[in-house]
Amino acid sequence: MIVCVCHRISDREIARHARAGMGFDEIQFELGVATQCGQCEGCARDVVAQCSASCPSANIKLATNLQEGSTWQTSQPYLQLSPSA
Repeated sequence: MIVCVCHRISDREIARHARAGMGFDEIQFELGVATQCGQCEGCARDVVAQCSASCPSANIKLATNLQEGSTWQTSQPYLQLSPSA
């Protein structure tokens, strides 16, 4: 369903961005939703709220763990190549 007629933005597109962890302000900046006539703002905010509540972003937690310095655990040690003589 088209939510923003002025910029032809669908609810699916808004939902995709919201599921990626973006908030309404970020989606508005990225897509231009609710920046012209403003009639779609309420509906667009509802779509973002529904997606944010039902689909918390796992990628944010992963990025936080990586920033804290945790490393990937491997079952085999790295192979080191020695120069041929």
